[in-house]
Amino acid sequence: MSIDQETPESQVEVESAAENTAVNEEHPHTELCEHEYTIEELKKELEEAKQKAADTWDKSVRIQAEMENLKRRTQKDLEDAHKFALTSFGKELLPVFDSLVLGLQAAAGDSEDVKKFREGSELTIKQFEALFAKFNIVAIDPLGQPFNPEQHQAMLMQVVEGAEPNTVVNVFQKGYMLNGRLLRPAMVVVAKPAEKPSELNELA
Repeated sequence: MSIDQETPESQVEVESAAENTAVNEEHPHTELCEHEYTIEELKKELEEAKQKAADTWDKSVRIQAEMENLKRRTQKDLEDAHKFALTSFGKELLPVFDSLVLGLQAAAGDSEDVKKFREGSELTIKQFEALFAKFNIVAIDPLGQPFNPEQHQAMLMQVVEGAEPNTVVNVFQKGYMLNGRLLRPAMVVVAKPAEKPSELNELA
């Protein structure tokens, strides 16, 4: 065979296969190591994906909770705005009602004019009371009840025989509540304990 003669293709394939076999025999774990490294990378990426998914879930849960809280707060604000929309108007209306009641109490006499005035005033007062009931405005008339600083305003404290200390013994002016919220405190007189005589008086 001459030097220039080409090597048959089948011989080339055999020689290439032999070389590959030799390489694999010298490094028998090369292909296996590369496979294991790929699996480790996939495991790492999977763990990272799981962590990101968990973080995203936590954020979505928090956002949903915040939205629910915001919804409840907004709904409560709307309900309060509806329930207490008459607060300012009610405060302005109460003195008018008080004047009407005082006028009725002051109307004395048996003349026809006085009787007509009393009848008209009583009818107007009933209309006011019906209006108060419609809008849940409730009177505070604490006569004989324990003093409540959240609803009562003490104008005076005095010793009253037979009255329990810290109880309301007189009401100067009724208070009012609007849907459970104080509209105006009741102005009252509160009983206080009798003063104990001094030792000097006792000796005397």
